[in-house]
Amino acid sequence: MASDASESHPEPSPTGPPSRLKVVRPVNPEIDKLFKIQIKMEASDLHLQVGKPAMLRIRGTIRELEMPPIDEDTMWRMFYEIMDDRNKRIFEENGGTDFAHIVPYDGVTWRFRVNLFRQLSMPGLVARKVERNIPNFEGLYLPPVMVELCQYDQGMVLLAGVTGSGKSTTIASMLDWINHQYRKHVLTIEDPIEFVYTPDKCLINQRELGMDVKNFHIAMAHAVREDPDIMLVGEMRDRATFETAIHAAETGHLVFGTIHASSAPGTIGRILDLFPSDMHRAIRSSLGFNMRAIVGQKLLKTIVDKPPRVPIVEIMRFNPTVRKLVLEEKDEKLSSAIRIGRDEGMQVFNDSLYSFVQRELISRAAAFEISPNVEELKMMLKGIEVKTPAIL
Repeated sequence: MASDASESHPEPSPTGPPSRLKVVRPVNPEIDKLFKIQIKMEASDLHLQVGKPAMLRIRGTIRELEMPPIDEDTMWRMFYEIMDDRNKRIFEENGGTDFAHIVPYDGVTWRFRVNLFRQLSMPGLVARKVERNIPNFEGLYLPPVMVELCQYDQGMVLLAGVTGSGKSTTIASMLDWINHQYRKHVLTIEDPIEFVYTPDKCLINQRELGMDVKNFHIAMAHAVREDPDIMLVGEMRDRATFETAIHAAETGHLVFGTIHASSAPGTIGRILDLFPSDMHRAIRSSLGFNMRAIVGQKLLKTIVDKPPRVPIVEIMRFNPTVRKLVLEEKDEKLSSAIRIGRDEGMQVFNDSLYSFVQRELISRAAAFEISPNVEELKMMLKGIEVKTPAIL
């Protein structure tokens, strides 16, 4: 890939980024050509690796573009054209950085969530295209109870799942539902901003770390003076982030966030891992009184053209039973409590898998592959009632 403006850029070092060289950010970065192909081909993600052609994830499958492999010098040059000074510093210090990148295409502005990283001492990139329209619950094939999770006045609602499980899209759908229903102030603190909301009934302020405010802790200090009703605090990555977010929930705000965890019950242990053991009892108490719901989510490819993927969700609401189990450190019984709470809209992953198999949107084989309890799911599909063990 030849650069259109290669003479205006100093050559990067072949062994690393041009950390001591001034690379001017052009009006039309070379990498935008690839982003425009990503838009045109309706790909969710762009992957770049030294020595390989650009790759796109289309309907869940990664495919190589018909183009020459990208060499290391070209890769460094393309990356440094789209990074500001802050992200260059973070990249060089930490070996990776996340930021949003804007690309105009056919009269429309598109946003990309970009992650730059090193692997085997070489530069790499994964860029997620942020969809311009925020789908509603029906469009995402989410259960109707999601509406009830948007109606709390105070507390915390967490979306749990691995990277790429659709957590951010689900939260965006929840905030947009609120936007169309209530006259409230929504404040988001994001790194980077993934969805741009069009205000309807709500007043919406979106702050991006690094661009609008220096860091998360300063943003949260400002937030108490910005009169929010609802806050999106992004990912719970560390102890300080969680403590600040749960404090906001304790002081009368409805707080949404995400966390890397494999299931809704497993999120309790994931949160506790952020703290020393002598704080676990206090954290359980805080969770019991302030957590409103945890939604575990996975994405699964369908066997139909539309939708290409569906969210497999587990929903744990903090009713008196769940709250009691969390306070008494009986996390192993939480899955049973979810089953007992089906009348309140709770569900385990197998309930979601069963529903999509019955609707002929996913295959049985795919459902069995990700089911946390395959035998239970097989019994459900055969119409055999699965008994829930006593929990109290």
